[in-house]
Amino acid sequence: MRVSVFGLGYVGCVSAACLAGMGHEVIGVDVNQVKVDLVNDGRAPVVEERIGELIAEVVGTGALRATGDVREAIMESEISLVCVGTPSEPNGSLCTTYLERVTEEIGAALAERGGRSGRHTVVFRSTMLPGTCTNLLIPILEKYVGGTAGADFGVAVNPEFLREGTSVRDFFDPPKTVVGELDPASGDAVLALYENLPGEAFRVPVSTAEAIKYADNAFHGLKIGFANELGAVCQALGVDSHQVMDVFLADRKLNISPAYLRPGFAFGGSCLPKDLRSLVHAAQRADVSVPILSHVLPSNSAHLERAVELVERTGKRRVGLFGLSFKPGTDDLRESPLVELAERLFGKGYDLKIHDANVSLSRLLGANREYVENRLPHLAQLLADSVDEVLEHAEVCLVGTRDPAVLSALPHGGPLLIDLVHLPDADARRAEPGYTGLAW
Repeated sequence: MRVSVFGLGYVGCVSAACLAGMGHEVIGVDVNQVKVDLVNDGRAPVVEERIGELIAEVVGTGALRATGDVREAIMESEISLVCVGTPSEPNGSLCTTYLERVTEEIGAALAERGGRSGRHTVVFRSTMLPGTCTNLLIPILEKYVGGTAGADFGVAVNPEFLREGTSVRDFFDPPKTVVGELDPASGDAVLALYENLPGEAFRVPVSTAEAIKYADNAFHGLKIGFANELGAVCQALGVDSHQVMDVFLADRKLNISPAYLRPGFAFGGSCLPKDLRSLVHAAQRADVSVPILSHVLPSNSAHLERAVELVERTGKRRVGLFGLSFKPGTDDLRESPLVELAERLFGKGYDLKIHDANVSLSRLLGANREYVENRLPHLAQLLADSVDEVLEHAEVCLVGTRDPAVLSALPHGGPLLIDLVHLPDADARRAEPGYTGLAW
């Protein structure tokens, strides 16, 4: 394919060189004439493993050249990758100035190009917040082109997953390829660029593709911070942190796995809250600052509060709650977030009915009974014997369980529904009035 790459920094330079190495005919574009001259001389404008040799090779064969002329690049390509920077503003917000500027220039060139040589596809590879492409960049393109995105020209978002230092290797062996497509033809054009590369390819909506890069980087930062904080605590307590993490990493069932990584309700139970509090307290006693670990429980509490706020927004007073124990299939109420939710709603004066098939007040014993008597002493009057009793009572229902008896009884078009667990039919219910997902 004939490809133009806008921005010859790390991402653009590596993308241009690697695409040329795959056999595409590539034009790199940059406002910095020094970068343009370096590429045309067969030299890399960035320091990166393997990039120097690769650029020398593809420039030598004529597969890659560079220019500062946007019009020339658009006229001589069928697909454009936008790889300009999106730095932080002083207040932390995303700076889209360079994105807007290059989009305007591409749009003006596309207007002049017209329909010659077929439909052109503009692919945004820069990191940008969800909504940026749809709400900001596509309107700019449509204004300057004088046409409709998805019809007169293609648009896609194609985030990169390149690590500086190993970016050439990462390009040819990607963990995944993500294409946020405005329309199928746009997605087809992007995937044609990466034909025969390994790794799974995902075709998703534009905003999903924008969000995926943030999910990745936020989690990478969280992992590094977690490991460093835990290491500092271990050092203070005289424990070999690397030995601890070697064993931690060996657990591929719960630790390094998809476990616990689906948005749902708050966590609870007799282990996680208690152990987090103990670890943070031990760190404080050792004068070790652990801002990530110390904010896990407040984050969990804030997530629970979102459910309370969703109920408040309905303006309804009769509330039904399905589920009470902290984990399905048990009657363990100790530090259950659903007990906490019920306590907050009851304390705010809501007329509450609760059903959990596994919870019977007469069968609760020991610490389990003591906990609920302290937190929710009125449980006996709140518990309902059946799903139907809750449904008949409630103007708004909170679903905190996937109990088959509850799922089969939940009506469509009945009381307002607040989904705390991402119901199996959540995607279909989303289109129904009265359904609200807690975090989806």
